[in-house]
Parts: sequence; structure tokens; C-alpha cells
Amino acid sequence: MSEPYVKKLSTILLDSVTDKDPLVQEQVCSALCALGESQPEETLSACEEHLRQHEKLAHPYRTMILRAMETIVSNHISELDKDMTRAIILLASSEMTKVKDLVSDWQQAASSVLVAVGKRFVGMVMEEMLGKFQPGVLPHCFVVQTLANLSVFNVFGMVPFLTSVLSTMLPMLGMAKHDSMRVVFCCALQRFSESTLEYLANLDQAPDPTVRKDTFASDISSAYDTLFHHWLQSREAKLRLAVVEALGPMSHLLPSEKLEEQLPKLLPGVLALYKKHAETSHVSKSLGQILEAAVSVGSRMLEVQLDSLLAALHAQICVPVETSSPLVTSNQKEVLRCFTVLACCSPERLLAFLLPKLDTSNERTRVGTLQVLRHIINSAAAQMEVKKPFILSSMRLPLLDPNSKVKRAVVQVISAMAHHGYLEQPGGEAMLEYIVQQCALPLEAQHQKPSGEEEPPADSVRDISVSTLYLVSTTVDRMSDVLWPHLLQFLTPVRFTGALTPLCRSLVHLAQKRQEAAAEAPLIQYDGNVTLPSPYAIATRLLTVSSSPYLGGGRGAASLCLLNVLHRDIHPSLGQRWATTIALLLEYLEEHTEKTLSQKEWEEKLLVFLRDSLAVVSDNTWICQLSLEMCKQLPCYNGTPQEKNFLYKCVGTTLGAASSKDVVRKLLQELLETARYQEEAEREGLACCFGICAISHLDDTLAQLEDFVRSDVFRKSIGIFNIFKDRSDNDIDKVKGTLILCYGHVAAQAPRELVLARAESDILRNMFQCFSTKDPGLQLCLVQSVCMVCQAICSSAQASSFHFTRKAELVAQMMDFIKAEPPDSLRTPIRKKAMIACTHLVSLEPELEEQVQSDIIHSCLHSIMAVPPEPEGEGGPQEFLYLDTMHALEDLLRSILRRNMTPQGLQLMVEHLSPWIKSPRGYERVRALGLSACLLQFFLEHLHVSALVPFHNLGLLVGLFSPRCADLWPATRQEAVSCVYSLLYLQLGYEGFSCDYRDDVAERLLALRDGLVHPDPAILFHACHSIAQIIAKRLPPDQLINLLLTLFESLGDPDKNCSRAATVMINCLLKERGSMLLEKVPEIMSVLRSRLQETREEHVLQSAQHSVYVLASQHCVAVVTSLLGSPLPFDSHTCSLWRALAVEPGLSAQVLGLLLERMSRDVPFKESRAFLLSSTPDRVATLLPLAATCALHEVMSAPASGPAVTELYPQLFAGLLLRVSCTVGVQLPRNLQAKERRAGSSALASRTLDPCSTAVDALRAVLLRGGSEDVVQRVELEGGWELLSTSAGHEDGVARLASAMAKCAGPRLPLVMKALLGAQSSVYEAQRVTSTAFLAELLTSNVVNDLMLLESLLDNLAARQKDPCASVRRLVLRGLANLASGSPDKVRAHGAQLLTAMISGLDDGDGPHSLVALEAMAGLAKLLGLVEPEDLRAVLLHTAFRIRPFFDSEKMEFRSVSIRLFGHLNKACHGACEDVFLEQVVGGLVPLLLHLQDPQASVTAACRFALRMCGPNLECEELAGVFQKHLQDGRGLHFGEFLNAACKHLMCYFPDLLGRLVSTSLFYFKSSWEDVRAAAPMLTGFLVLHVEPQQQSQVDLEQLTAALQLLLKDPAPKVRAKAAETLGRLVKFA
Repeated sequence: MSEPYVKKLSTILLDSVTDKDPLVQEQVCSALCALGESQPEETLSACEEHLRQHEKLAHPYRTMILRAMETIVSNHISELDKDMTRAIILLASSEMTKVKDLVSDWQQAASSVLVAVGKRFVGMVMEEMLGKFQPGVLPHCFVVQTLANLSVFNVFGMVPFLTSVLSTMLPMLGMAKHDSMRVVFCCALQRFSESTLEYLANLDQAPDPTVRKDTFASDISSAYDTLFHHWLQSREAKLRLAVVEALGPMSHLLPSEKLEEQLPKLLPGVLALYKKHAETSHVSKSLGQILEAAVSVGSRMLEVQLDSLLAALHAQICVPVETSSPLVTSNQKEVLRCFTVLACCSPERLLAFLLPKLDTSNERTRVGTLQVLRHIINSAAAQMEVKKPFILSSMRLPLLDPNSKVKRAVVQVISAMAHHGYLEQPGGEAMLEYIVQQCALPLEAQHQKPSGEEEPPADSVRDISVSTLYLVSTTVDRMSDVLWPHLLQFLTPVRFTGALTPLCRSLVHLAQKRQEAAAEAPLIQYDGNVTLPSPYAIATRLLTVSSSPYLGGGRGAASLCLLNVLHRDIHPSLGQRWATTIALLLEYLEEHTEKTLSQKEWEEKLLVFLRDSLAVVSDNTWICQLSLEMCKQLPCYNGTPQEKNFLYKCVGTTLGAASSKDVVRKLLQELLETARYQEEAEREGLACCFGICAISHLDDTLAQLEDFVRSDVFRKSIGIFNIFKDRSDNDIDKVKGTLILCYGHVAAQAPRELVLARAESDILRNMFQCFSTKDPGLQLCLVQSVCMVCQAICSSAQASSFHFTRKAELVAQMMDFIKAEPPDSLRTPIRKKAMIACTHLVSLEPELEEQVQSDIIHSCLHSIMAVPPEPEGEGGPQEFLYLDTMHALEDLLRSILRRNMTPQGLQLMVEHLSPWIKSPRGYERVRALGLSACLLQFFLEHLHVSALVPFHNLGLLVGLFSPRCADLWPATRQEAVSCVYSLLYLQLGYEGFSCDYRDDVAERLLALRDGLVHPDPAILFHACHSIAQIIAKRLPPDQLINLLLTLFESLGDPDKNCSRAATVMINCLLKERGSMLLEKVPEIMSVLRSRLQETREEHVLQSAQHSVYVLASQHCVAVVTSLLGSPLPFDSHTCSLWRALAVEPGLSAQVLGLLLERMSRDVPFKESRAFLLSSTPDRVATLLPLAATCALHEVMSAPASGPAVTELYPQLFAGLLLRVSCTVGVQLPRNLQAKERRAGSSALASRTLDPCSTAVDALRAVLLRGGSEDVVQRVELEGGWELLSTSAGHEDGVARLASAMAKCAGPRLPLVMKALLGAQSSVYEAQRVTSTAFLAELLTSNVVNDLMLLESLLDNLAARQKDPCASVRRLVLRGLANLASGSPDKVRAHGAQLLTAMISGLDDGDGPHSLVALEAMAGLAKLLGLVEPEDLRAVLLHTAFRIRPFFDSEKMEFRSVSIRLFGHLNKACHGACEDVFLEQVVGGLVPLLLHLQDPQASVTAACRFALRMCGPNLECEELAGVFQKHLQDGRGLHFGEFLNAACKHLMCYFPDLLGRLVSTSLFYFKSSWEDVRAAAPMLTGFLVLHVEPQQQSQVDLEQLTAALQLLLKDPAPKVRAKAAETLGRLVKFA
């Protein structure tokens, strides 16, 4: 039976090969291969027969079958007999040559079969091929290709045939007229030649070691004549390429005489192809082989062809290489290989050709030549050794080429030269300088490249140069003496600045190597070497560039490291000190980045380093030389202002350390004469230099400045400027500005004890001459210098005794500068500097007049307060300038206030600030309040009360600031509280309390201030109320009226928040200070009625609420009745009045009781039919219960109602829960529906009037006010409130509410349950469902057991099992099952009762989708593990039988619950599984395994659980282990891997189940779910894979094969693929 069955399987699969889906086709082929793995000959026979019998089968399908045959043959070539082999050869030969036209895939597949067979049976294949390769008859092209491929895959078997093959082929070459056939012949000759060469190269392994090259010489020679003399001239490019590819390996087999004879023709012929083909890599490869062959025979003709060869190859190397083109890259590699061959045989001729090419200006020519030069320097080093001088001299012009590609090629050549000793020759220095020049290229060059330019960015040249310099310095030992000290001369020239980082790193490495060799010897030898920079130049250069430490790739650290290494050459005394200080500087750089480093701090560290070094040296001559070198290098930094500025500071520092006054005066004079006054940074740097120098040489510095002003040089400069009339004033002002800055820095830096004597006489005298200027730059210099001078004066110890005679004049000038600035923008620091100057001036004697002080305050405020803030996120420097200016203003105002520390002085300040405090612009208010807080704090800190006097303007000031505690701007609110806080302490101070006294009441303001950042109005006004209480406790009685009047004025504040805050504070003050308000309640009510019509202001509403509270305290029933009569929906005023009734607990309880009674007394809804033909009546809410529900919610929404709600909690909760149940789906009356729509469109209603939503809101309010916030929150998180309002989700909502009550409000449950039990017999079905759902859910918690409620609850639920409502019966079952989770220890006691109820539920109703049955299954799953075994055994089998049909239910819920229950049944039987139940387990295995592929995740999870539970009952540890390993929850499942493992153990331990399992899986072949339908044959296949063949009798192979064959026509591709895969596995039964 074996062979026919395999044939049948193969036939089925072969018939399916025409499937349209590529994946199915692939799986069919894989299945064929699987059959072939087991039964190769039978499968190959079936394939052969199928192809013979289906002549009309389309060639794509024939191709797939042939490929499958090739795979089988390749894997089982050793198992095939000759008969089968002959049949395959005949079939493949026939398929390959069936049509003369070229059908590449089909014929290639057939050829591959022949090649696969030929690996073992080469003789039989050759016999067939030679039969189709007859002399005089042109063969099929794939016959030739097959012979060619055979020669590659079976060299030793094929080469002996080549003599006869070639003798037959050669006459055919002339018969081939079509280019395609000629191409095939060329490819064959190429393969034959390559095989022959491989054979000859491995003669020691060859079967016939007597084979010689001469054997093939004549045939190859004849073929060569045809190919070269005839076919190479073809117009067909493909043929020409095939010819030249063949000529390469053929040239090695030609006789040497023939090769020598043909070279004059062969080489030009091959070279000519370069002009005919774009892709030339094959030409170059063949040319390289020909050249190698010619060199190997010692050809003399090669010399004759050398010029043309070099020209052609050079042209190829000059073709631009594209990185995305592998063919061009490959061609260049082959061309370079050719150059290597020529360099080894004719180096002189090669260089004579190449080196002149370097002089051309053509980019491609030069780059290509450099590439060749680099290649031969590396690959032909021995031949190039004597040519080094010539090669070096030829690099002169390429070094001057600016092209980036040329530069990169030159750098690569220099790198090669360095490794081979070229740079040690004369001329090598130029190469080094070139590398350094390229290292100095700017990093930004890459951004300057035009978008269309093909040239690589300059940074690639720089990068390669940097890496080359470092590698040559560190890895090429022979270069050390060449590079050191030669590289030092590149440190100081400006043009090499960009190369400093790599230069320094290389020099550090070289210097350290020399130190290791000779520790004590100087590193730099200056004897006769005038090009090396001096130690002063090196030190100056490295220190200056270190000021920009992150430029150039981190040149700061590199420069400092080099400086440290060269310490002995800089000065012998510096070594030990620098080892410590430079290490600290480097550590500081490592701790920061370019973004985090403070430039000012870094420069100061470098200057400290310089001062310390100068102190260590302590050699005036050395210091003077260093200062001269620094001045000499200043012009070098004209293009880098920041570094030049720093170098000026270094000059000042060095001059300060010099003891020679003549040198100091001379160099200062030179600096003044040579400075570039047009540059702002230079002016600042020069001023800093003079200031630093003045620390040690004040007299000399001032004298030199004075001399310069009087000198001819200064006048000459002004005269020169006058020639250019349009710019002379500006230029003169810049010179003056520089001098003024110098004076300012001198005053700021010089010793304080010396400045006072010189301030007016020498410094300010020269400044006053320039105050009339209008030049902004000069004004800024003046203000800045005046500021520095004033700071210097004030910081002096004798400042208090200093009488400044021109103080008023200087203040007036500063004010003029401030007033001249635009009030709406802040672009320069003139204001800030002028204010700082005024701050210092105010504190000096004589004192300013009051009007002058007032003008200063007014002008400065108007100058800065109105400046609009920068847009958010765009602050930057302007924001910092504004903050600095505001700080300057604060200091100025404090300085003025210090002169008049009285309430009048404080009032003067506040009067100036008052318009800004009340400004409609928020940013002006926040600035004004900030200044006020600052001034009040200052006043408080400096308060000195000598006698008890009243603070008469306290009320006015508190009234001004306190409403601002609710300002829209958080910062304003906090500043306002700070102001009130300071005022209260000022009052305490005036009452006689000490300055360190802390008042508990006033201190509460600080905590309130911190909370005012919150934007919630409720929080703000609560804080305002607290602030008002604090004010009320500390305000003197005589100030109350002033305060109230001021607050009443604030009611009209344009900022509504401040207006409301004033209202809150007024009410609080009235409440705290008197009880007359109760007497005016009737008047307030009358005001209420008018105000409610006129305005919606908050303070009016608050008054109304208070009035209603008083009225309701006396007449509760009347007020409630009246308000219930208000139109629905309640407007916002009515709602607020309801909430007012909750102020007092006793009143609240009375109101709530009345409303609850009104809500429950009337019917909740009336039924009416909207349409006569409507099947169900509409339910319409009744008005009085609806109004009472709304009122209940409003009253309970007030926080004060809490105690009353707690008192009535059970009645309110039960009543409102039942109210919710009766309003689900209930509509409003029609008149209210229309009104609701109108209110919704006009936004009049405060909330919706929907009956159910209103009841839910009221129920939430009960919980919130009754102390059950956790219940509300828990239900909210679970979405329970939304569910309560919907018909579909009402039960779940009730359950979630009950669960939350059990967890968070257990003590409330007894009374709540008592109130709800009465609803169990309600006439309203909705109330019975709701109460049952609530009580059922309570059983999930143990709290009912703890509260002794369990028995009564179970009895109550059991009594409802026969309720006419199915929902009630279902909820009863749910509640009984909940006992398993709430009180599991009680289940055993009630086990029989519970199981009886559940079994009864399974049989409830006859429908296949009974929800009661679904609930019963879910309940059983919970209870099974807890009941007595005896009770379980009685119902076990019945349950298993009853739930089995649900496994394949169309409803996901039924599949999931039934399968999970099956798992629990297995779990409950662990260790005590009866045989009759084991049958049920076995019967459920297939559904469970297949439903792992169920489209619903819950079903697959249930299957995982059930299978894990089934494992132990099967008494197979291995299978149970597989279930446990693969089916854990949350773990990804590789279904195929799992199924394979499961089936393996099933068939190993339960082989007798094969038939049953397979027949069950056949049922699922028709499943409606695609994934399950695909899994069924997959299961069958794995069962077959792992079962022993002798179990075949269990399976009806005919039925199974027919079913799988039917699945091969399934509409789903994945199903067809799995069916094909399984068919391949059925070979096991063959």
C-alpha cells in the first residue's frame, strides 16, 4: 500500500500546485519536499509522471515542481538508483529542451535538476547532454549552460570530458548566428577555462593527475580565434561583455607563443571595449587576468602596449566613484589591480606616465592619478623605494589645488608616504605643512557648500587630515624626529588656528615620548632654528586660545596640556605649580560643557592662573618680555574679538606684575595709540586692561590716560576724523567712549583708599566734558563709567564723610538719560546703569530736595513699569536686562525711602505706585505690587519707633492692597498678601511691639500666601475670607471705617476677581465685628429681590443665600413648599437658595426629611403611548417627585448638609437608589422637554433635568455628604455612575455600587439592607431587580458575615428563585455564587443548596442562549472548589454533559464560560478522577486545543486554563508540563511549537487515542472560524507526525485524505496552506 498511497498524496499536492496564492504554492512545494524527505524515489516518480501526463500544465507550475525535484535530488542524491536517475535526467532534459524559445525560469529549473544529478551521476548526465550536443547541430542554449554549470559544480568529474566537449563545440561556434546563443557559448568557455585552471591548480587531489595545460591549448586557441576575431566585433553589448569575460581565463590556457603573438591585437581590442560600455568592471577584470598571463610568460610585447594600456587604465581610474554604484567601485578595484601588475614589471614607465599627470588642473585626472600613486606606494613599495625623490617633487602642484576631492586624495597619499619613509626625504616638510593646513580648515565649511555641488564637504578633508596627523604622530615611530620640533612652528601663525587642537595633541604625545627617552633634557633646542616660536610666544598663544576652550574640537584642554608638558621650556620654576593648577583647570573643563560653562568664570580662572604663574616666576625681565610678546600678538586676534578681549586682560595682569614703571607707561601708551576704537569688544578689552593694571599702578595709569588726552596723537586722531565729515563725530565719540570706560574701570579696580582723592579731581572731571553727547554708545559708556565710579566711592570706608559737590548735577544728567529712553521698549542697559548710579548718589551727601526725589521716583517708574514683557519663550537677553533693571529700580527706591523712614515717606511711595497697582494691565500690577512689597519689607526691617504713635493711614493702605489677593495674576496675589503682612507688623511696631515679635494671627498670612498660586476661585476667595478674618482681629477700631470705605470703592474694580474679593472681605468683617446684620434680614430680602433681577454679582448672591437661611430657620415647611413650586428646571438662583438651607444641621435634617417624603409619596412615572400603534408605552416622570429629587441634590450638594445627611443616610440611600431604578428610561413630560431644549440652547439651566441622571446625582450627593467619599471615588473609577443611568448597564452599576459600599461603608449596611429588603416585594419590577442586584453583590464581601447578615440574606435570595422575572432569577444565582468569594468558609455548609440552585439554573429555559444558564455556569465555576466532594460527585457528570454543547456556541460568552467551567471541573477532580469523567476530559481535548486559535481572547484564555487543569487528570507528567510551560496567562503562545510538543506526548503516552482525536478534529474542518479551521488540519498533521506507523489502522486514511483534499479548496489561503502541510506529513502512513 505504501507506494500507491505516496503517489496519491503526491498527486493531490501536485494538483494543488496551481493555487493562486503564493504562500499556498510555497507550502505545497514544501509538502512535496517533505514527502521527498521520507520517500524520495516515490515522490520524484510522482512528480515525473505528473509532468509527463500534464503536458499542457503552464510553465510557472512546471517550474515549481522542478524546483521541488531539485531540492529532493540535492538532499538524497546518494539514495537514488540508476533507473530513477535516468528517468529524472530524461524528464529534466525534455523539460529543458521542450521549446526552442527561451523561458528562463522553467528551463533554468530543469537545468538545475540536471546539475544536481550530475554531482553524483555526471556520466549519465553527460551521456544525455552529449546526445543533445551532436556535431553539426546547434544545441539548445540551456544544454550548453548545463554543461557550463556542471563544470563549476563538479570540477573533477567534468574536466575529463572537456576535451570531447570542446572538440564538438568548436565547429558549432561558427554555426551560432544569434547573439543569445553566442553569449551562452562564451559563458561556457569562461566556465570551462575557470574549471580547468582550478583542476590544474589542485592536481594533487585530481582523479587524473596527468592532465596538462597543453591538453586544452589547441582547442582554446581555436575558440579564442572565433571569439576575438569575429564575435568581439559584434554590435550587441551583452555579447561583447561575454566575450571579454571569457578571454580573461582563456588567456591563461593559450600557448605562450600564441599569447605573445596575439597581445598586440588582444590588448587594443579589450581596451577598445572601455569606449563601448558604461559598466566596465568585467572588462577591467579580464584585462587584469590577461596582464597576469602575459607577465607570467615574460611577454616582451607588453612593453610595446604599455603606453596605450596606461592611458586607458588611467582614464578608467579617473571616472568619479559613486558610493551607491558597486559596479563602478568594483571596476576601480580591478583597474588598481592592473596598475599593481604594471608597477611590478615596469615601474619607471609607470611613473613616467603618472607623475606628469599631477601637473594638470583637471580635478578627475588629478584625483585619479593620486589614487593610483597611493595604491602603488602601498602595493609596490620595493619597486618605488628608489623613486621617492621624484614622487615627492611631483607633489608640488597638487599641494596648491583648492579642490576638496584633490585635497582628500593628497592627504591619503601623504599618509601612505609617511608609512613608507617618504617624509624623511627632502621636501617632506611641505607635506607636513599641507596636512596641518587641512587640519585648519573651518568646521563650518560644510554649511557653505552649494546644494547642487558634487564636491564633498570640506570637513571631510579636515577630518581625514586630523586623523592622519594623529596616527602619523602616534603610530609611525620613524616620524618622531621628523615631526618634533617641526610641528611647533605651526602653533603661532593665525592661519593654523583651526589646527591647534590636533596639533597640540600630537605635540603632547611627541613631547611625552621624548621626555620618557631623556627626562632632564630640554624639549626645544633653539640653536640655529630661528623658525621655532619663543617660549613667550608659545605661552601667550596657548593661554589666549584657551579662553575659548570648546572651539576647534576642544582646543582649551589640548592647549593647556601642551603648556603643562612644555613647562620647563617656558620657565624652569613653573613645573611643580603648573602640574597642580593646570590639572584643576582641566578638571573644571571636564565638569562643564559649552552650554554650561560660564565664560566670565573661566576667564577669571585663567587670569588667576596667569597671576599665580607670574608670582612664581618673580622675574621682572621675564615678565616684561612676556608683556611685550602679548602686545605683539594683539593684532593677530582682530578677527576673534572675544579672544582679543581676553588677551587685553592678560596684558593688564602681566603689566600689573611688572616692577618697571617705564615699561608699563610705554606699553600703555602703545596700547592707546594702536587700539582699534571702531570695535566695541576692543574698547571694552582696552578698558579692562587699564583697570587691571591700575590695581598696582594707579598713578601711572591715570597719568598715561591724562597724557594721551593732551598728546598730539589724540588731537591728530580727532583731526583725521574731521576729514570725513559724515563719520567724524561718531569716530571721535568712540575714542572718547573708550577713554571714559578706561576711567570707569580704573575707578572700579583701583584700591578704594586711593580712589576718593582722585574721583572728582582726576576721573569725573574728564567725564563731565562728554555729558552733552547724543551718541547712544558714548552715553552708555558714560553711564557705565559713572556707575563704576559711584560704586567705588560708596564702597570706600570714608564714603560717609565724602561731600560730593556736583551730586545734583550728576543726578540730573542721569535723569535726562533715563527720560530719553523709549518708554515702550528696553534695548540698552542705559536705564539700569543710570539707576544704579542714582542709587549710590542718593546715599551721598548732600541730601536731595523732596521735589527732586519725587521726580526721580516718577521718572524711573514711568521709564520701566510700562515696558511690555517679552512674548513667552522669547525672553533671552532682553528678559535678563529687564530683571536687572527692575532690581536697580528697587535699590533706588529703597535708597530714597531710607532718607525718610516715616509713614509720610511710605505714603509718598505708595501714592506714586497706586496708579500702577490699579492698572488694567496685569504685568504693570504685578510689578507695582512687587515694588510695594519690597518697600514695605524694607520699611519694616528698618523701623525704629521712639514713641507710641498711631499708624494713621493703615486702613487706607490695607484697603488698597487686600483686594489684590484675588488678582488674576498669581504673582500679584502673593505680593498683595506680603504687603498686608508687612502692614500688620508695622501696626504692631507702632503699638510698641519689638521688631523680633511674631504674632500668631499675622503669621497665618504666610501659609495663605503660598496657597494663592492655585487658580481655583473657590480657593482664592476662601483665602480672602481668612485674610479678612486676620485683618479684623488686628485692625484698630478707628481704622475700620476707612478700610470699609476703601473696600466699597473696590467693588467697582475692573478686575472682577478683586471686586469679588472685596465682597468676601466686607461680609467677613461685618460678621466678625457686629451682629446687626440679623436685624436687617427683611431689608436684605427686599434688596435680594431687586438685586437678583439686576445683577449676577457674587456678593449679591451670597446675601440672598444668607437671607433665605434666616427665613427658613423660622418657616421651614413654607419655604420648602414655596421653593418646590418653582418652575423646573430650577434656575441658578433657585439652586443657590436651596443650598442655603443646608447651613445649619438641624434645619438641613428637617428639609431633607420633607423632601424625601415628597419624593417617595407619589408614583414615580405614568405610562402613556406616544403613538397609537406603539408596542410599548412610554414612561413619563411625575413632577413632584422629580422636583423633590432635584431639591434633594441641591441641598446635599452644600458641604454644610453633611451632619443631616449622616443622620438620614439609610433612608436617603435606599430611597434614591430605588428612585434611580424607577427612572431608567423614563422621559420628561413634553412641556419640560421643550423647556429643556430651549434652556440647553440658551445655557439657562445649571444642569440637565433628565430624571435618571438627576436621581444618580442625588444619590452621589448622599454618599459624598454622608462620609462615603471613598464609595463615590471607587464607583467613579469603575465607571459605575454612567452604567447606573443606562438600561444595559444598570445592573453592573448597582453591583459596583454595592461592592464599593461593602468595602468602604460596611457599618452602614445593616440599616441600608433593612430599607432595601422591603423593595423585594415591590410592585415595580425595576425596584425588585435593583434591590436583588445590590443584595447579590454584597455576598462578594465577607462584611455581611461579619455583620451577622449572611443567613437572612441567603434566605431572602433563595425565596426569589421562582420570581416571574428572569433577570431576578439570574441575579439570585449570581448572588448565591458570590458566596464563594465573599465567605468561602460558609460554602460547605450550604453546598447542597447552592449546587441544587445552580443545576436548576442550567436547566432554566430551553433556548441555546439562556442567560440564566450562563449565570449558572459562571456560578458553578466559583463554587466547585469549595463544596464537599460528596456533593460535587453527585452533579459532576451531569454538569459535564450539560456544558459540552456550549464549547462551540456562536456566542463568545457561552464558549468562554463553559470552557472555563470545564477547567474548574477538572481542577476539582485532581487525584480523584473517575473513568467515566476521564472520558469527558479526553473528549474535550480537541475542542480545547483548537479553540486556542479562537478569534476571541477570552475564549483562548479559558482554553489555556482548562488545558492546564486537564493535564494532571491525564496522568502524564510530560504532557501536563507542556500545558504548564506554554499556556501560562500573559505569556505569548507560539501555537505551532506548542501543538507540536503536545501531540508528541499525546502520541507517546496515548497512541490508542489517535483515531478518536483525528475524527474529532475532522469535525472542525468545517468550522465557521478561519483560524480554528486552519488549526484542525495542523493538529491532525502533528498527531500523524509523532505517532508510530503501526497505529495507522486507527485512522480512516481515505476519509482524512478526502477531507484534506477538500480543504485545499477552502477560500482562506492559510487553511489551504495548513492542509497542504498536513498532506505532506501523511507520508508516514505510506
